[in-house]
Amino acid sequence: MSDGLRIRLDRTLCDGFGICAKHAPGYFSLDDWGYASLIGDGTVAEKDRDAVMRALFDCPVHAIVYMGEHRPSGDGAAHPDVQESPEPDPKNNGSEAISEFVR
Repeated sequence: MSDGLRIRLDRTLCDGFGICAKHAPGYFSLDDWGYASLIGDGTVAEKDRDAVMRALFDCPVHAIVYMGEHRPSGDGAAHPDVQESPEPDPKNNGSEAISEFVR
């Protein structure tokens, strides 16, 4: 069972559309020029998950970054459940572009 999700805001990507503050005003505020700031430490309560995820998906410049889920541990502290994505495994189906793929 998760204890909530974690997000962060990359302010260098923000273009000031303000969609995040529209969907999740408890997590995003806008400055005088319309650029977003994250309210709090990025921990999102389960009850606010849908609104924050809508803000994340609707951000036109992808400035909101999904950092993973919190899972409660025996010591009472929340530890993020972070896993690296596996490397893609390109398959060669006779495609010249894939056959020349170099890592």
